Amino acid sequence: MRLVFLLIGSWIAAEFFFRLALSANLGLQHLKDKGWIFGTVFLVMGRLMAILANYQTYMKDPFRVIVVWDGGFSFLGGAIGIGVVLFFTTRDHRTTFLQWLDVLVPATTLGLAFDWLGKFMAAQSYGKPTDSFLGMIFDVPDVRYAVPIHPVQLYYFVFFAVVTFVLLLIRKNSKRAGAETFFGILFASIATFFLEFLRGDFGINVFANVLDFIFLGGLFVSLGVLAAIEFRLSERGNTIYGATVFVLTMIYVVARRWISFGDIQLRFTQVLAVLALLATVVYVVVHRRKYPHL
Repeated sequence: MRLVFLLIGSWIAAEFFFRLALSANLGLQHLKDKGWIFGTVFLVMGRLMAILANYQTYMKDPFRVIVVWDGGFSFLGGAIGIGVVLFFTTRDHRTTFLQWLDVLVPATTLGLAFDWLGKFMAAQSYGKPTDSFLGMIFDVPDVRYAVPIHPVQLYYFVFFAVVTFVLLLIRKNSKRAGAETFFGILFASIATFFLEFLRGDFGINVFANVLDFIFLGGLFVSLGVLAAIEFRLSERGNTIYGATVFVLTMIYVVARRWISFGDIQLRFTQVLAVLALLATVVYVVVHRRKYPHL
């Protein structure tokens, strides 16, 4: 069932992507000319992301890496691969990468809705035990709980379906490039950060200091500020600003071992969600400064 919904989601997301691109007057010729590259990268990145997310399983049985029919595939990883190819293939176009992201993000959220529904049908990426009326029992060997657990997959399915609809409304009313990308990744990052606390399956755990997130947020804010005022600063001023940020970063990295500010355990996907949000904010700010007419 996971494979069935994954194939349906990929097909519908691709159709949605093409329709959005045509409505935005984005040329599709390079997609036709390099279609095999997009397809290959989608499959390879989707497989690599799935292996990374379940590295413990593949470390115990390395042979499973080449057993591509085991169902291990990440739709999000495939979409990221498509984004990487678009970044390089659109550099010489009159359209910018952010304009393509505004098309790719809604298509990705739609595909993720089907992907999570397939995970629910296959009892993958399940949740933690709960006493809530929403709790469900999955009587399958791969689920390690025999009590009601959070149907996290359905939470994600509903969320991404709603977000896709919201992004269409934003697209209809936005006047500048970047609105769909910013709000899509904003909503997805916030939802992922909180919903991942309800996950009960195995994953990559990261122990992070609360101060790490404060410093990381400050670092990205400083980059955004630099992008906003770089045209007002002299070359020397830009160099001093960048050097100051670099020195402060190095000081924090060295001093971090002696700083105790409370550690929290996060899943690797939560850390990626935070980084994706911060990077998106900076990129949209830089793009709008560089292309004020878009």
